[in-house]
Amino acid sequence: MEETGTASGGLRREVGLAGASLLGLGSMVGTGVFVSIGIAAGVAGPSLIAATLLAALVATANGLSSAQLAAAHPVSGGTYEYGYLWLSPAFGFAAGWMFLLAKSASAATAALGFGGYFLDMAGFQSAGWRVATGVIATLAITAFVAGGIRRSNRGNAVIVGLTLGALLALVAFSIPIVVSQGLDNFSPFLPERAAGSGGYAALLHGAALMFVAFTGYGRIATLAEEVRDPGRIIPPAVIVTMGIVTVLYLGVAFAGVGVLGATEFGLSAARTAAPLEALAAALGVGWLPLVIALAAITAMLGVLLNLVLGLSRVLLAMARRGDAPALFRRIGHAKSSPVRAVWACGLGVAALALIGDVRTTWSFSAFTVLLYYGITNMAALRLPPEKRLFQRWIPAFGLVGCLGLAFWVESTIWIVGSALLALGLAGHVIRHRLLPT
Repeated sequence: MEETGTASGGLRREVGLAGASLLGLGSMVGTGVFVSIGIAAGVAGPSLIAATLLAALVATANGLSSAQLAAAHPVSGGTYEYGYLWLSPAFGFAAGWMFLLAKSASAATAALGFGGYFLDMAGFQSAGWRVATGVIATLAITAFVAGGIRRSNRGNAVIVGLTLGALLALVAFSIPIVVSQGLDNFSPFLPERAAGSGGYAALLHGAALMFVAFTGYGRIATLAEEVRDPGRIIPPAVIVTMGIVTVLYLGVAFAGVGVLGATEFGLSAARTAAPLEALAAALGVGWLPLVIALAAITAMLGVLLNLVLGLSRVLLAMARRGDAPALFRRIGHAKSSPVRAVWACGLGVAALALIGDVRTTWSFSAFTVLLYYGITNMAALRLPPEKRLFQRWIPAFGLVGCLGLAFWVESTIWIVGSALLALGLAGHVIRHRLLPT
């Protein structure tokens, strides 16, 4: 028989500043750098550098909004809870629903990226095997996360350390080659296929895709109920995480475009879902491709770990409010983990991985996560003065940035995403108004 993890029915506060920062890094330094930078390069061309900077600015505003909301209201659920508290039940539900859709798609991209790098390291590529490998990895990580957050944090710290070291080596070996070749690969700055205003559309589309790569800070907020002293720990954890990742992404983007050229960098992502392995191979350092492949494999597993962890906590919060089946609010006493919610989320991610196309899953994640963080900023704008940590222009900028980028993804993606949002809201209305319990 299962019981709640504490006497009050909540989760144990076991995560400090280092753990919270590592959880953010583990969520961000993964799919975003090993897969999505290549996808965005194929869209934005050399303007990938500007797209990355723009995405970082919008994400930083969102991160600060998330930090002050989590400090003011430290419970699991993130913007799902903030929407309920500061906006309305409809906004709260919409945030939870968008989070589940967005991060499940992002986790599926990570699973496919893992499959791509793993098969490349093994010496062959197959779309079918890539999907199968991704599904198996998702199920294994789900079992790991179900074991509890302390166990997850230990594994995450090892993964983050290995990944950062490999990426720093990749950038270090790339810089001399880019300097010797000159900056020809960065011209023309905007893609030729989209001249005039279309070139800026490509930049904005690339920024929308890169935005998702910065959203790991949200994992810190969704775990607020498990963080010691949230008001003191969460804001600096977000700032530290964003600073490290921005510098790292810019370095990798500069290396990829400078060495391979934006077109080849983008094509490598489409062909194998392993663009950084192609970059490493082009550098001529015999051991580096293997190191990058190993780092990518561990990073993808880290992303899966953190995303399944965050997804399960939002599903837990939704179940507590009656927006999801009650069976998902149960917490195992021995492991202090919502085991059923973890497995439900893991199985959902595995199902999405069956799509098999990283650009589709990542683009869908971009649209839905931008809507999610739009609600985050709206909630932050409603904070009373005594609960604010930052000035109101920060969430205002974040809101404009999110809505301004969301609809630059492919029209099919935002149409499907909007339809799913409407479907979810309709179900919410039916459940709570037409069929009251």
